[in-house]
Amino acid sequence: MMNTANASNIKIRKGTMITGKWHRRTYEVIKPIGSGAVGTVYLCKHHGQLVALKTSRRSLSMTAEVQVLKMLANEKVQDSRLGPYLFDVDDWMTDSGITYTFYVMEFIRGITLQEYVKKNGLQQLVPLLRQLLLQLDKIHQLGYVFGDLKHENIIVTYGQPTIRLIDVGGTTLLGRSVKEYTNFYDRAYWRLGTRVAEPSYDLFAVVMVVLTIFYPKQFTRTNGNSVDLLKRKIANMKQLRHLAPVLQKAISGKYKRARQMELAILSVRHRKRRHTRAIQSYIIEGISILMAMLIYVLIYFFYL
Repeated sequence: MMNTANASNIKIRKGTMITGKWHRRTYEVIKPIGSGAVGTVYLCKHHGQLVALKTSRRSLSMTAEVQVLKMLANEKVQDSRLGPYLFDVDDWMTDSGITYTFYVMEFIRGITLQEYVKKNGLQQLVPLLRQLLLQLDKIHQLGYVFGDLKHENIIVTYGQPTIRLIDVGGTTLLGRSVKEYTNFYDRAYWRLGTRVAEPSYDLFAVVMVVLTIFYPKQFTRTNGNSVDLLKRKIANMKQLRHLAPVLQKAISGKYKRARQMELAILSVRHRKRRHTRAIQSYIIEGISILMAMLIYVLIYFFYL
């Protein structure tokens, strides 16, 4: 559930040709691919190229989103853009005389983080989480929080798996009130903080993104202590028990920067590897001792 209604959305039929009033570029509508508080995103075709087109009657909100996309356009982390590339901004007048603002952006091919982990295994989650946190840290350094961070807005590209963030509608200046959110990922919904835009707001949502992998049907708050509830849910993710302390700290707002959380995950990963290598070393050493004992026994009986 969003914090605002979707009254600005428009339903556009497949095959509709959207022609910009000012730039005269034409886009053929294929299908809707997303809907939020500000508007609806459609998959469109322009000169044989697939693009994502967002349209709304809320021109001021759309202008704000365009400014965010422009800001992110030249920013990269690990050779990955922070947001979709912006192609066009224009107005469209329908046959009924209603004018809608729209902008056209890169259509990012891939699947959600949740789908990717389900398909490729949990061993892929940690490196992708680190990618996500580094991108969020860059956005925070630019003076914003992403805001409406949820699994639908996190795409893993095909080929070399790379995190891409889409739908910048919730991106909010630090210190302001988060303007768009989804209850499950919103710490204020869980009564574990405010909706003030600060890095810890996004980091709480990161944990909830991880929880959706294990609880795809999600769950709701109770009248009890939300911290205890979420910590139990985290503890029940047996395959990620080594990450539980990091996730629980993020739930409680202990990290002030995304980079801190990323380094904590990296440290846990290194400890796990050392532990695994130590166990492997003990196993090899034990096998070597058993083999030596077996050889000794065989020699003993051979010469007996």
